[in-house]
Amino acid sequence: MNLEVKMSNTLKFLSADMVQRANSGHPGAPMGLSDVLTILSKHIIHNPKQSKWINRDRLIFSGGHCSALLYSFLHLCGYDVSLDDLKNFRSLDSITPGHPEYGLTHGVEMTTGPLGQGVANAVGFSMASKYAQTLLGDDLINHKVYCICGDGDLQEGISYEACSLAGLHNLNNLIIIYDSNDITIEGDTKIAFNEDIQKRFKSCGFDTIQIDGHNFTDIDNAINLAKKSKKPFLIIAKTKIAKGALELEGSHKSHGAPLGNDVIQRAKKEIGFEEEFYIPKDVKLAFESCIESGDMHYTIWCDKLQKSNKQTLLDELLNPNFDSIQYPNFENGVATRVSNGEILNAISDKLKGFIGGSADLAPSNNTTIKNSKDFPNGVNLHFGIREHAMGAITNAFSAYGIFIPYCATFFVFSDYMSAALRIASISHLKNFFIFTHDSIGVGEDGATHQPIEQLSHFRAMPNLYVFRPADANENIECWKVALKANNPSAFVLSRQNLPLLDKANIDCKKGAYIAKDAKNAKIVLCASGSEVHLALHCAKELDKENINTKVISVPCYDLLIQQDRDFIDSLFDKDAKIIAIEASRGFEWYRFADDVISMDSFGKSAKGNVLFNHFGFNVENIINKAKNLL
Repeated sequence: MNLEVKMSNTLKFLSADMVQRANSGHPGAPMGLSDVLTILSKHIIHNPKQSKWINRDRLIFSGGHCSALLYSFLHLCGYDVSLDDLKNFRSLDSITPGHPEYGLTHGVEMTTGPLGQGVANAVGFSMASKYAQTLLGDDLINHKVYCICGDGDLQEGISYEACSLAGLHNLNNLIIIYDSNDITIEGDTKIAFNEDIQKRFKSCGFDTIQIDGHNFTDIDNAINLAKKSKKPFLIIAKTKIAKGALELEGSHKSHGAPLGNDVIQRAKKEIGFEEEFYIPKDVKLAFESCIESGDMHYTIWCDKLQKSNKQTLLDELLNPNFDSIQYPNFENGVATRVSNGEILNAISDKLKGFIGGSADLAPSNNTTIKNSKDFPNGVNLHFGIREHAMGAITNAFSAYGIFIPYCATFFVFSDYMSAALRIASISHLKNFFIFTHDSIGVGEDGATHQPIEQLSHFRAMPNLYVFRPADANENIECWKVALKANNPSAFVLSRQNLPLLDKANIDCKKGAYIAKDAKNAKIVLCASGSEVHLALHCAKELDKENINTKVISVPCYDLLIQQDRDFIDSLFDKDAKIIAIEASRGFEWYRFADDVISMDSFGKSAKGNVLFNHFGFNVENIINKAKNLL
């Protein structure tokens, strides 16, 4: 048997055995793609011993349902994925979960699950490499980005958003291999999908080719052509799902269910593979050749780095000094979106890897870095009206290894980005999501532009810190916390001006602090953002009526709920009635509060101050609520 055929068959049946052992998973796509991956393995420059080397090629499986194929490949190449790990596929606490997870499994470049995210991630990795070239030079950064995707990825709109940007920026190191097998879960793709993908990608600025995805020569020639292209490249590989699975070959039934022991055993017998999890020695050696090749490329690269003048810059990018940032001094109250813009510029002055932009809203989001050029010659990214892709692209910038990215839009449009925020949170990626126009304070744009449920949604997301600062100085302190955290953060910022708080009181490290104290408090008012100032006004009026009132500012609810009982008890006096005030849905406040003054409906079109009064966010209503509780 030809070695390449044997390599492909090994990938095929390792994948099928994993799914069968787990009695759960997707055997079809891994078996259909094993020929492509076998040939691709001869082109990818990587090394399990140097898995974080910045100039390695990146391989992204956008279809997370191909995880069995990816894990089989990583094991065969010598990554820290054992044969037992393959046998524990989809088991509790295994490093081989149902869909790949960045940071969990050695060699996995990105968490992929929601279809299309991985395509946008690949575009992000390619964009990151282009700016890395600007900083470090193309002698040190010249790797390729390979992405394997399927019909589902290209049906999701995020892939089109991202590939449109790839064509715009002529990302000529991006190679997308489309597993075109004409099958989805419900059957033939024709029931819902009949686009000319080749024309779509050509219109975006890609070079394209269509090949037989089971012809080794065609695959090899196409990859060589793609590597030489001066444009991003799409290889349309026509394949059969579950190739080699006898009567299940080409059937949608093989997509998301085990093949069955009988089919696997008969299929193996036809090719001389009879053992479960069988790996021929020559196949293992062939895949492990990536180590020797990777060592050679890495040694040459290290020599180039030594001869360059870029070592200090690379060290700075790999180990940013957050304590070096000189934050602005605010003497007057401004909108937190405005103060945030100044903070971004202060961070950029000291951290060369700080990069980001907005979905066509930079003037409103205040996200432009003033002393920099536009990408790829500077750090200002222009995403156009592409929120879906923006989140996934900046996630890839974070995973690239030397960048600290941010992205921005109006808070209500964060709905478009929810999948990317969730992936960032699962992966603990240091990515900063900046959301302005944070409440009904948006005003006349009305209900469609006034976020109501979004704040509760993102506070409910594990591993995501949601900061809603009450003024410019809280904004600074929130950034100090966020930059040193090992997870993503969202900044939810006001359109309207907010007065300055007493700077001496501000302490955001634990998510909340006492903005106004009171002995023997009868009422505790807690709030975030603009409502903190309303709470302070109410406290002053309640004090006049001998109702001692404490005010707690909670710039980060997610940090607060991580604190111990003693700290929480120090904030919320046990004999006091606790009222939370938030111009949002606010259900999460019932964890602490006796009553919550919040939004029970969508907003309306009127000036922000009119809406705050209309929906009960005024001193009179809050005082009445407090008295009723007492």
